[in-house]
Amino acid sequence: MSKIKLMSHLVAGYPTDEISLTAARALVKGGADILEIQLPFSDPSADGPAIQTACTTVLKRNYKTADGLAFIAQIHKEFPDTSIYLMSYGSLVYTPGVENFCKKAAQAGVKGMIIPDLPFDYDEGLTASCTANGMINIPVAAPSMSPERLGKLAHAGFPYIYAALRTGITGSDTDINKETLDFIQKVSEGGSKVYGGFGISNGAQAKSLANHVEAIVAGSVFVRLISEHQTDPAKLSAAIESKARELTGQ
Repeated sequence: MSKIKLMSHLVAGYPTDEISLTAARALVKGGADILEIQLPFSDPSADGPAIQTACTTVLKRNYKTADGLAFIAQIHKEFPDTSIYLMSYGSLVYTPGVENFCKKAAQAGVKGMIIPDLPFDYDEGLTASCTANGMINIPVAAPSMSPERLGKLAHAGFPYIYAALRTGITGSDTDINKETLDFIQKVSEGGSKVYGGFGISNGAQAKSLANHVEAIVAGSVFVRLISEHQTDPAKLSAAIESKARELTGQ
């Protein structure tokens, strides 16, 4: 089987910038095609316990948006051929001004933005600002959307859509069943490529999704490995690289 494309999720600066950088290097070595880097946020609406705890830990260090963008710039400098998507929440983007934020993100090496709580059709100018700065806005589709709204998003002309494969929060395992695949089909029916994630943590799930999405998305599984091995960088690196290889089928 050919390599499965992987978008892996990291919380910038968790638990320290150095350990987070070690994790990013291991993800790239393990075959991650896209690094989705989350700017820590105090009240995340879609994140499960692992990612929420990671965000809280980083924010206790008085971590700012500028620190997160500096971290992204460092990764981009080291891995210029690996796409970086920035994931966060609307207030972090809106407060400094959407255009201003997008300009700074692009300068740091960001190629796409994933802001789950900015609706695709009321995005405060996010899509336009992304385009103006050579980035893409990647809206999020959820199974809880009405068929009408999902259809509207699917046909809105976005190059990529992030499909949250179930309702609720990230972190619990997701069963890849007919309902899941039907949902992905609906998200892609307007021609957008789909990133599928939420609760993806093993190779079996990745294989059952691979032929239906542009890339699989895995996050909490890596954040948990960082939490588990944060005192031993060599073990952390090996565990993350191994999990990335499992998910990419290598």
